[in-house]
Amino acid sequence: MSLDPEDQKLVTLARSARARTGAAQGAAVRDGDGRTYVAATVQLPSLHLSALQVAVAMAVSSGAPGLEAAVVLGDDAVDPDGEAAARDVAPEVTVLRAAPDGTPR
Repeated sequence: MSLDPEDQKLVTLARSARARTGAAQGAAVRDGDGRTYVAATVQLPSLHLSALQVAVAMAVSSGAPGLEAAVVLGDDAVDPDGEAAARDVAPEVTVLRAAPDGTPR
């Protein structure tokens, strides 16, 4: 599967977030204005959020006018809650799942 350069950028950013934090997942989203939001899984005693949930929350809290694309990356890149959050903002958004090395699944 070949990705366009903008989607490849999201994969690269998600990989970077995951590697930097050692988290289970990394995620990145692109909003309707082309801005990107990057996040990693949050695992605190009182707060558990997937990387995609955090990235979507960052976009929404920044006033993003919808989402164009999203990437969730990790050993287990299945994230129904994160995908649901992305689709709450943009029902038709494409959510790409990828392995830790960035290979699309």
